[in-house]
This record gives sequence, C-alpha cells and structure tokens, in this order.
Amino acid sequence: MAKLFWQSLLAVPAALGAAVAVSGSAIAAESAVTTQVSNFDQEPIQLAQITSVSELTDVLPSDWAFQALQSLVENYGCIQGYPDRTFRGQRSLTRFEFAAGLNACLDVIATLIAQSGINPDDLATIRRLQEEFQAELATLRGRVDALEAETATLRAQQFSTTTKLRGQADFHLVTPFDTLPTDTSTSVAARARLNFDSSFTGNDRLRIRLQSGQGDAATGFGLANAGGADYNVTVDDFYYSFPLGNRVTVTAAARGLAADDWVTSTILPYDGPGVFDPSGPLFYDFGGSSSNGAGLGVSIAFTDSLILDAGYTAGNAGATSPGVGLFAAANQSYIAQLNLLTDGFFNAAATYLHSDGVAIGVPGSTDTFAGLVNLDFGGFFLAGHGAFTSFEGGDTFSWSAGAGFNNFLAEGTQLGVYVGEAPSVGNKPFFVEGYYEIPFNQFLTVTPSLFYGDTRDAAGGDTTGFWGALRATFRF
Repeated sequence: MAKLFWQSLLAVPAALGAAVAVSGSAIAAESAVTTQVSNFDQEPIQLAQITSVSELTDVLPSDWAFQALQSLVENYGCIQGYPDRTFRGQRSLTRFEFAAGLNACLDVIATLIAQSGINPDDLATIRRLQEEFQAELATLRGRVDALEAETATLRAQQFSTTTKLRGQADFHLVTPFDTLPTDTSTSVAARARLNFDSSFTGNDRLRIRLQSGQGDAATGFGLANAGGADYNVTVDDFYYSFPLGNRVTVTAAARGLAADDWVTSTILPYDGPGVFDPSGPLFYDFGGSSSNGAGLGVSIAFTDSLILDAGYTAGNAGATSPGVGLFAAANQSYIAQLNLLTDGFFNAAATYLHSDGVAIGVPGSTDTFAGLVNLDFGGFFLAGHGAFTSFEGGDTFSWSAGAGFNNFLAEGTQLGVYVGEAPSVGNKPFFVEGYYEIPFNQFLTVTPSLFYGDTRDAAGGDTTGFWGALRATFRF
C-alpha cells in the first residue's frame, strides 16, 4: 500500500516535469476519455484519451522526452492527444492545457489514495517535509508576490503596448595632425537618434526616427555617424516593414531609405565599427541617391543564406511636388543585391545600383556594378569590395580592402584597418583608417581611430591630411 501511495505522489512531479521539459507541449490530460480545453483566442478543443505513447504520431523513441511521456501514459494514464493523434511537443503550452494536465494527474492520485488509504507513517512524513521546507516555500511565495506587483506596475506605467523607444548618441572628438587651411584645430561633432519602433503583429515594424546633430570632420570624407545642422530635429526615417509569408519581407518608406538602406548586409565587417565614412562602401552613395524621398523595397530569402534585396527611392515624390509623383522624379535610384550570408567562413554579395545623377559634380545618371566579400577565420577576418561605376562621359573604379581581429585583448572588441579609393569623376580620393572598437558595457562603446585621406584635388591643392578621432557611442 505504501508503495502504491508513493507511486501516486510521483505522478505530480512527473506531470509537471513533462509539461516543463517538453517546453510547452500541446497535450492537456485527464483521466476521463476526453477533455475540453479552451482559451480566449481559440475555439474549445476536444482531446482524445490514449493508452500508449505509440499512438502519438509525432512522438518518436529518439525524442529526449520519450520515456517521460511513456511513463505518464502507461503508468498513470493522464496524457491525451489532439484529435489528429499528435502531441505537438514544440508548441507553447497554454495555462488552460497545463491546468488540465495537472488536474488529470491529481485525479489519478486521488483515486489511488481513495482505493488504498493513507498510512499514518506516510502522512507523518508528508507533514514533516511540509514543516521542513516551510521557510523556503514562504520565500518563494514572497518572490512571486513581488514579481506580480512589479509586473503590474510596469504594465500600468509602460510607455506603450506596441512601441519601444530606442536611442543612440554619438560624440566625436577630431584632431588634425597634418593641418589643412580649413582644418587647423580640434573639433567636436555629435549626432543623436531616437527610434520609435512599433509592432502590431510581432513580425512587422513601423519605425519613426528623430535625428539631430551638428558638425563633421573636414577630411573630404566625413564621419560615419555624424551630420545635421544646428541640432535641428528632423524625421530621418519613416517606414513600415511587414512579412508576406515566411520568405518575403516588404518595406514601404515615406522617408529615409535609399541605396544600402534597402540591403540586408553590406558584408564588410569594418562598416559600423569604422569611425570615418569610407568604412561604409562609398559606391552606394555615389550618384546622389536621395534618402529624403519615398520608396518601396522587398527582401526575398530563397534559403536561410541566400537573400535577394531590391529597393526603389524617388527623391521628390511628396505632396509638395504633385506634378512629379513617385515614378517621374528626377531624383531616383534603385538597387538590387544578392547576398550569401552564412555562419561560416565565406560571405559575399553582388550589387547593381542605378542613380539619376543628382549629386553635385556627377554628370547624368550612374550605373554601378559591385562585389563584396568577407572571409571570416574566426577571430580574424579579411574583407573588401570592388565597384565599377559608369556615368555620362566616363567611369570610375572604387575599392576597399581591410583586415581585423575580433575580441582583440577583450571580449566584444574589434581591431581593424582598411584602405581604398573612393569613386570620383576626377582623381580618385585615397584613404586609410585604423580603429579599435571597445564596448565597455551594453550601453557605452568607445572607438579611437587614426585616419589618412588624400582627395587628390585636380586643381593641384594640397588636400592630404592625417587625423585622430575618438568616438563615444551611447545606446539606450
């Protein structure tokens, strides 16, 4: 009898263990033939009683929780399946299903106790265990109460149920070592961004970005995270992105997306950690693709690694130019990029970009064909790109190549250097940057940098310069 009693007690942890270990099984259980389970979002489900785990068509002996399920079915009879005889062990467990499963196994315990009675010694053991763990149970109860109170407070004071606020602030201190007539002293540049990201289905995103800034580096190239005038606040991004099925994502933009904004990745590891603008491939911006206009983009994932991105931007398609419209704007650009993104050694992309030549000094429209590649050796990478651009009356070839070490001296850091030539109608500007990105914590990243640039002025002016920069990035 005592053996039977202890077996009945074991049914409870077995039931709870199966529910938790399977991480949300779709089985509700009861000792009756069928059980009705419902929630606020679905119609009631009638669950069918099973007598053997083999009746569940999607449970295999090789599954890690197979023995636990087999014990609950054959020893206690408190597991049921869906009407199609599936277990759905990878789906999230609802509170209704958990309650039904727990109730079923408690019914089994009650039946066993009623049939066999309780031995006074067993009852004394249970009471002793109760008293022994009374302090721990009280502590757990207090923690749960505190969590519930904190959760209630957060819900009452939350900013929004659909929107998250994310911010980034970049501060730059730039010092010229080899001074130019227009750049003789240390300067400061800063930029601040506030992103309001809203989701209505869990898979979509509406982004509205407010941006303000002041200053840049007088290098002929500029800083990657700078821009703006007198800290005037502007709407820098305004777009909505949503999925169509499992493999297609569509993005409609009112402002802020052009050229490389439409692509999944620019491939190069120094795009982002680099302080100066050439760290991001400059061919994306050559030809004047404007981010101030409206646009439409699509991303198609043929596989998890092979992704095609395409985007179109019209620079003056808004209500202030109704006679121009979305597809007749003089300032237009479109891009297509095929990406190979893996978790391994080789990542690459092939790009075609067309712009209608609105950039200052670029005659007519431009057509660019480019390739990007990154070889990841683990802690070390080699990367680069090449781009051929044709325009009215000529063409230009731009390139960059770089190398770096990830986690150099500390976790999360990146030490890198890259060199290259920028696209240009005249003489090709040359640049070199070395940087060391240091994340102090999840909120602050500091990046010291050394930069050499030569814009090779066609008029013969001395435009060669050497700069040092320190960037502090705060994320919140």
